[in-house]
Formats: sequence, structure tokens, C-alpha cells
Amino acid sequence: MKVDPKQLTLYAVTDRTWLNGRTLEEAVEEAIRGGATFVQLRDKNEPYEVKKKTAIALQSLCRKYGVPFVIDDDVELAAEVDADGVHVGQDDMAYEKAREILGEGKIIGVTAHNLKEAVSAWKQGADYIGSGAAFGSSTKTDADCIDREEYGRITSAVDIPVVAIGGINKDNIEQLYGYGLAGASIISGIFAAENIEETCRELRALAEKLPEQNLK
Repeated sequence: MKVDPKQLTLYAVTDRTWLNGRTLEEAVEEAIRGGATFVQLRDKNEPYEVKKKTAIALQSLCRKYGVPFVIDDDVELAAEVDADGVHVGQDDMAYEKAREILGEGKIIGVTAHNLKEAVSAWKQGADYIGSGAAFGSSTKTDADCIDREEYGRITSAVDIPVVAIGGINKDNIEQLYGYGLAGASIISGIFAAENIEETCRELRALAEKLPEQNLK
């Protein structure tokens, strides 16, 4: 397995919206220092050269701290900068094509909104699944909330780690206990925080309990 489930405990997904004078690299480093275990660059609105420069900087930073680094959607960029992998959605490049480009040694995570999509991703060879939206999403306004019981069905059916995504923060993460999740993927719950490092410290402690709970 290319991904240890513990590496997915606190999965930070970047967003420039709430930087408040910080650079993205500074914000990500604060998150890692606070306990983020995995980093995804999500930078859909930036020009390619800006994304490439940021990706190179974040890859270097994550390697310094021993944290896996993947890029959202852009398989070609992930290959160009030698990122640890990529995360693809249902409407992005197909898993098979992404694997062909990146090779067997790289991480490929796949978004799944339900059991059928999750099982399909697992059978194709995905390394982990991001499933949601758990509580809606501030970045994807059209994201439908997943039935909480569906998490239990997904984690019982697939033999790869599953992380919850969508609107998760320190006030609601405990509602995800008991469904066999490996971790939580968080955007604004991390990067909108005034003190990112302290917030990640709190989130990490809460997220570590996700896989400890028995399935309901």
C-alpha cells in the first residue's frame, strides 16, 4: 500500500481565499507544524506557471517534514514536478489514464460520493478514497451531503483508506466517529483559522479518534 492510513488522519487541502497576508507556503507549513499529515494543492483558478511554482515549493516543504503531497486534478503538473501523487474527481481524468501517466509508484486518490463510485475506484486500483460532502462545502456549492450511514457502507466494502471531505471543522468532526474512516480532509476548517497551527493541533487530536471508533 502506497498510503499508510495514518498519513491520511488530517488531510489539508489548500485554498488561497483565507491567507490574510500569509503566503500559501507559510500557511501550509503552519498546518504541518500543527499536525497535518497529508497535503493537497488545490489551486484551480491560478495560471499554470503560478501553480507549477507553488507545487514545487510545497513539494519541497512537504518532503522536509515527511508529509505526502498530491495535486488536485492536474495529472500532468503532478508528473512534471514529481509530486507524490494526484487526487482526481469523478469528472476529472479517468483513473486508468492518470495511472498510465504517473506510473505505479505514485499515489492516486479518487473522489466518491456513494458506495457504487467507491467500489469502482477501489477495484480500479485507487490508493485511497475521498468521500463526501460530509457537511456541504464552502468551495463546491453544488456538493450534495452524503448520508452518514453511507460512510459505514463504503468503509465496510473497500479495502483502502477512506477520508471524509466537505465542510468538516473542529465543531462537527466528532459526528463522523464510528464509520471506519481513516481521516478527514479539510479546507476552510484549517486555512480560514486565525491560528492555523493551533487549530490543526486541535483537529489532529480529534481526527486521530476517527479510526479508533467501532463501526455503528
